[in-house]
Amino acid sequence: MLAFCEKCRDKVNYSVNNIEKSKEIKGNEIKYIGKEAYCNQCGSNIFVKKIRDYNLQKLDEEYRKSENIITISDIKKIVEDYNTGKRPLSKLIGWGEGTLSRYLDGDIPSKNYSNTLKKIQKEPNYMKELLEENKDRVSKHAYNKCKKAIKKLLKEKKPETNSKIDSATKYILKKSSEITPLALQKLLYYTQSFYNMFYEDFIFEEDCEAWIHGPVYKEIYHKYKNFGYNPIENNNMNFDDIKLNKIEKEILDSIINYFGRYSGKVLEEMTHNETPWLITRKDINDNEASNKIIKKELINNYFSKIKEKYNILSVSDIKDYSNNLFNKIYN
Repeated sequence: MLAFCEKCRDKVNYSVNNIEKSKEIKGNEIKYIGKEAYCNQCGSNIFVKKIRDYNLQKLDEEYRKSENIITISDIKKIVEDYNTGKRPLSKLIGWGEGTLSRYLDGDIPSKNYSNTLKKIQKEPNYMKELLEENKDRVSKHAYNKCKKAIKKLLKEKKPETNSKIDSATKYILKKSSEITPLALQKLLYYTQSFYNMFYEDFIFEEDCEAWIHGPVYKEIYHKYKNFGYNPIENNNMNFDDIKLNKIEKEILDSIINYFGRYSGKVLEEMTHNETPWLITRKDINDNEASNKIIKKELINNYFSKIKEKYNILSVSDIKDYSNNLFNKIYN
């Protein structure tokens, strides 16, 4: 591998090392693992175009992940799935004809545009509504191609199954005499955290967000938000589709026993005193809404340290952490 070294004034062989990098974008510090090239003769840092491009790609990926922005690969898939071409598809969505082309070339969509694209990717029926609403903006050929693609996607779409987080939610509701939406969110968060502590994996695929009142799983929030600050009524709920194994139930039972005895506001204060929520909201005002994701890496790092600090060896030891955290806040 050859590149020009300014210090040696010659083309030289170089080595590449992985290195943690960071860059501030729109007030947020984005960290990522990039690469740097070094001259094999003098050891100085040298510029290599393909390494610069690699670092820009990694920075873009981490920024999109931190802000929950759709990826370029997902946008490409949307264009392929709807089989209409990027310019006609852009018009059918209701945008300017060059919008999707810009996003595919690397421009980052706004949060609203990103959410629209995610909804289109997930819900062909939503795209079907846009197709009929904006069909006069494109040729009949483009309209028919998109309509055919939507029909195919709807046919292929599998029925939704009960996800792990849905099962955990129902299990908590079934086992709890009274629980508010606020408390439910925190018990889900601690379930995710302690499951990871013991098994070095995450029970939920979903990410939680750092809202004003602590960690929140958005889809679960929308299911139960109408209860407000009141306990969730589960009289008419079907508990037959709970799919959890013995280990998962054991973790949930401990979370319900040792954290479920506290009110939602107490649990909120507990999460406000923990590193994952604090770091995620470090540049956000106390009363400012945010949908920034609490990265699973932060949860893993923090609760690994908690495991060592409190010598947590079994699920019954969770009690020590919950007691100490409560006493730290209220004594």
